[in-house]
Amino acid sequence: MNHKYFKIYKPYGYLSQFINNQTKRKNKKLLNEFYDFPEGTMAVGRLDEKSEGLLLLTTDGKFSNHITSSKIEKEYHVMVDGSITEETINLLKKGVEISINGKPYITLPCKANLLSDTNHIVERFVRDEKHGITSWLSITIREGKFRQVRKMTAKLGFPTLRLVRVRIGNYSLQDMQPGDVVEINY
Repeated sequence: MNHKYFKIYKPYGYLSQFINNQTKRKNKKLLNEFYDFPEGTMAVGRLDEKSEGLLLLTTDGKFSNHITSSKIEKEYHVMVDGSITEETINLLKKGVEISINGKPYITLPCKANLLSDTNHIVERFVRDEKHGITSWLSITIREGKFRQVRKMTAKLGFPTLRLVRVRIGNYSLQDMQPGDVVEINY
């Protein structure tokens, strides 16, 4: 079988799936609005409804397992509430205790740094400046626990306001816009 591989810029407000199996939330926006994907296409990993950015899609289960493994880096650009300090960046790098399924979990060490240039990030209104200062940072992890990045920043007193995944391994958003789909080679 010839497998297919895609990258999509998942917009804010969309689920990382093609079919809505939920009975309570029937009017959710799904990925099949953007492209006529072949049968058997699956999202590689997830981005929650309030997150945006790079999502890989494929018909190849082996590719999916490889990409979601801890061998592959996932880079996020994160807007947080407040002014991030170097001390906070260092705490993120070392690992942060968060809760996974109600149990304490210490995240693996990661890469983190303040972003001074955010011109590459597609503008989207989050909140008015009168509500306080915000900071942008880059966080690169090798694991992907449920809402991990959001939990890490919140634990340190800087709730995530916007989360954009910009890179998975060697694949990146480049100049994609929300809703863009590009067929890629593996």
